[in-house]
Formats: sequence, structure tokens, C-alpha cells
Amino acid sequence: MRSKNLTAAVVLAACAAIAATPINASEHEEPVGNLAELMRAILFPNSNFLFDVQMTDPGRPPDPAEEGDGTVSSLFSGIYTGWQVPQQAALALAEVEPLIVKPDRMCQNGTPAPVGAEDYRKYAKQLTEVAKKIYAAAREEDRDTVSELTNDLAGACEDCHAIYRRYPESLRCK
Repeated sequence: MRSKNLTAAVVLAACAAIAATPINASEHEEPVGNLAELMRAILFPNSNFLFDVQMTDPGRPPDPAEEGDGTVSSLFSGIYTGWQVPQQAALALAEVEPLIVKPDRMCQNGTPAPVGAEDYRKYAKQLTEVAKKIYAAAREEDRDTVSELTNDLAGACEDCHAIYRRYPESLRCK
């Protein structure tokens, strides 16, 4: 009996040690896409899902499904509906910071993204914080708060874009 308890304790200790060991392989992997591609793939569509809350109530019953064209995207386009849409969009934005500040991330024009710049990192953190607030409000299905917070989301985007996307040319990341 003592041998079984000792074996169980050793196995549990080993599992706990493995679970506590962080896996940092992704920190050392090169980014796949450039910053513009990442923005188009994650930030732009998910931000727009959140901005839609201003005009469309996620809590209203979905429209009856129309006959699809047989493609996979039309077949599965209505699986996630209602409040799941802004919840998942906010979650994606809340989790994207490590990707947009990843070392070796490049801009579309081939120059290094400003991932080490203090203000760029501040803007990335600002995006994360507002996305977390939107996520919490969306989980509560609070349309008014989500709608209000999209102003902060637009502000977080604009703060960074004003410097790194539009002006000045020396800092521009396209």
C-alpha cells in the first residue's frame, strides 16, 4: 500500500513539474506574416465585429439561414452567432499583443516593425486592456458598454496608426 502511495506521489510530482515548465518555443520562432498581414487577418475583422455592435444587437434572434452556395465557408458561416461573435472578437484582440510585438516582425514594406519602441508597446498594451474590457462587457451581454468601449478601441488603433502608419515617413510601417 505504501508503495502505491509513493508511486502515485512521484507521478503527481512529475506531472506538476511538467505542467509548471513553460514552453517558450514560440518566442524563438520567426513570425510567419508581416505586421500588415497580421492586422488584416486578426485585428481588422475582429475590430469590425465589435464595431457592428453599435448598429446590430447581438442578442436579437438570428435571421433564418439562407440556402448556401455549397462552400465550406457558407456552410459554417452561421455556427457562431449572437453574443459569441463580439465575445470571440474581443478575445482575439485581447490575446494578440504577443503577436504584434513579436521580435523579428516585419512591416509590409520590408522594414522591421517597431516592436521594441516604448510607445508602440504602450499602444499594444492599450489595445489589450480595452479588448479585455470589451470581452467582459460582451460576456455580460451589455451592448451599451460594448458600444461605448468601441470608441476606446478606435482610439487605441488611431494612437498607434497616427505614428506608425501615417506619419512621419521615417517611422512609417506599411
